[in-house]
Amino acid sequence: MKKKQQQHPSSGEDPWPHGAPVGGAPPCLGGCKRRIPLLPFLRFSLRDYGFCMATLLVFCLGSLFYQLSGGPPRFLLDLRQYLGNSTYLDDHGPPPSKVLPFPSQVVYNRVGKCGSRTVVLLLRILSEKHGFNLVTSDIHNKTRLTKNEQMELIKNVSTAEQPYLFTRHVHFLNFSRFGGDQPVYINIIRDPVSRFLSNYFFRRFGDWRGEQNHMIRTPSMRQEERYLDINECILENYPECSNPRLFYIIPYFCGQHPRCREPGEWALERAKMNVNENFLLVGILEELEDVLLLLERFLPHYFKGVLSIYKDPGQKRAPDLITDGWEPPRGCWELNSGPLEEQTAFLQP
Repeated sequence: MKKKQQQHPSSGEDPWPHGAPVGGAPPCLGGCKRRIPLLPFLRFSLRDYGFCMATLLVFCLGSLFYQLSGGPPRFLLDLRQYLGNSTYLDDHGPPPSKVLPFPSQVVYNRVGKCGSRTVVLLLRILSEKHGFNLVTSDIHNKTRLTKNEQMELIKNVSTAEQPYLFTRHVHFLNFSRFGGDQPVYINIIRDPVSRFLSNYFFRRFGDWRGEQNHMIRTPSMRQEERYLDINECILENYPECSNPRLFYIIPYFCGQHPRCREPGEWALERAKMNVNENFLLVGILEELEDVLLLLERFLPHYFKGVLSIYKDPGQKRAPDLITDGWEPPRGCWELNSGPLEEQTAFLQP
């Protein structure tokens, strides 16, 4: 009896002449290889491939033009800086916030004829050196403000980038009254007689006693008034030398209240209260080097190195008619017991 030879699928004959069994074909026998089709989402045509490449090209060109016109986006720069400076501890957290010095809001409501221009020159150098925001104003002759003007100025100053130092000739402003954070105040005053003398000559001859300067400063001043001897002005009680409200410094510390402009006990006491509560330092011009040293100690983020800059022989200083070699005339000291009496009392501890 002959055994039937077993046929294998590899022999070339159809192993299922009557069709594959129900349920699909079983796994291949022997060395049969089976093609596995691609998943549906991996199938794409030449048209799809071209569309993807065109999109990528447009994105690259747009990024190139964007960088040429303004540089990379800010968030990419911040991300790069963060990733470059990060450590294991902060890899998964937000970048550290900017640490502001304390105080980060300083106001120098400078008093006229008290060395303020020299200090402002120093501040311009220091702001570039230390990177704080120096906020200045082009308004020099408006120290008293209406309520709306106070609100507008406080809003503009409060929204400045911190740390900032704002400086302007302006009477004391109460930021907290209008919902702002109260800044730290600093100021510099001087001996009332020396300040009176400085202003007396400044109104007549400007900073350098030049004929080309005084006509611009006070064009309506008569010649006999311009060259009036200061001793005669004081001893003869001319209005300029006898009015206690003239060139009054108390409102710089008292504030914007109308009563602050009226010489008297109320304005003086309120000015002293504000100095104690809101001013970090009120210096004396006659001791300017000591004042700068204190500012350097109290506010190093703003004034570090200011004394060495001030002592530099090449440093430009604003000239002053009194401090640069002038001696007060004999009649001036009588002002301390007259129109300047209250301002002299303000300097007393």
